[in-house]
Amino acid sequence: MSFNPAEQLEKNPIQGQFKGVNPSISDSATFTFKTGQDMMDTFEGKSEGAFLYSRHTSPSNMYLANALAAMEGTEEANVAASGMGAISTTILQICGAGDHIVSSRTIYGGSYAIMKNYLPKLNIQTTFVDVTSLEAIEAAIQPNTKMIYCEVMSNPLLEIANIPEMKKIAEKHNVLLVVDNTFTPLIMSPYQMGADIVIHSLTKFINGMNDTVGGVVCASTDFINATKSVIDGAAMLIGSTMDSLRSASILKNTHTLAIRMKKHSENALYISQKLEQDGARIVYPGLASHKDHELFKDLHNTEFGFGGMITIDALTLEKANHLMKVMQEQNLGDLAVSLGFYRTLFNAPGTGTSSEVPEDEQKEMGLSPGLVRFSMGLDHNIEKTYQGIRQCMLEVGVLESVAV
Repeated sequence: MSFNPAEQLEKNPIQGQFKGVNPSISDSATFTFKTGQDMMDTFEGKSEGAFLYSRHTSPSNMYLANALAAMEGTEEANVAASGMGAISTTILQICGAGDHIVSSRTIYGGSYAIMKNYLPKLNIQTTFVDVTSLEAIEAAIQPNTKMIYCEVMSNPLLEIANIPEMKKIAEKHNVLLVVDNTFTPLIMSPYQMGADIVIHSLTKFINGMNDTVGGVVCASTDFINATKSVIDGAAMLIGSTMDSLRSASILKNTHTLAIRMKKHSENALYISQKLEQDGARIVYPGLASHKDHELFKDLHNTEFGFGGMITIDALTLEKANHLMKVMQEQNLGDLAVSLGFYRTLFNAPGTGTSSEVPEDEQKEMGLSPGLVRFSMGLDHNIEKTYQGIRQCMLEVGVLESVAV
């Protein structure tokens, strides 16, 4: 792919008001106008570059949004106070009462919950399908379907969505393709493959520090402007606004994203290859044993690897919990939700990040109760980390004893 997301992200650095190396932070909720006409023009969307009120946007939010739009190659972007703020406002901008969504069945628990439990209150229905089956996706589309929703790499099963083929289905039926790229920033460029809208939880890899939550919607100028309309824009009226101080903080961290993603991927591949050789029940897209390995290779930006997410199946919840407890005691990472942190994080999704999905549906989609999801950190001595994880797995009985 000729598009280089890291180079796009690095374009046009913004200096501060007094030539500071970082942009000045706009610590204002409202902005002044010279005339009443200027204010009226801004309310009506006729005054480009003017700021009205920080719930609409602010200079700091605009700087971050512009950087992320460049990264994904979209015309515009709009940041939100959380990933769920970005997801919910996108859905509600597209769908209304009587509409229908086709969604991957393996997605973040919060995304699943809003579609399964909340949207029906607004008479918006969702059909959940196996995202790896193009036939199932197309069969689920109804006359009132408005969008197809998926994650490039599914949470937590790490399945890979065939975005170019899904785009063909979306175009055929005149629906929008909305893609969550949280697991694979820089690694995948869904908009370049045909997605209409790309969403990230900025809380994860893009920020990388686990010190704030945030989200972004990257799309066309028309769509972003529609979400910010003071008349009927979902982002404007629901108020999922990111604080300017947080925008400035996340923007700084985007400058190390390329370096971090390469290291996350490098460490995850090393651990996966070693543990697979040891006989672990491991899933990682960088392994030839992964069912979507070849598809991933066809789609990804190669220099950033296969991502930082791994799953290991301990078969039972008891063993999964024991393994995580022992690993945390050995300082190999933290038993915590979320991902993209500089330390390794692990949790059992069936009772954690995917607990919103009923047990029978977890079983149907192949989510083992003993599945442990790892977000590999930036460990310098990854061989030492591997030896530590391996020893914990042997101790708990997740690995059979094998020769060193």
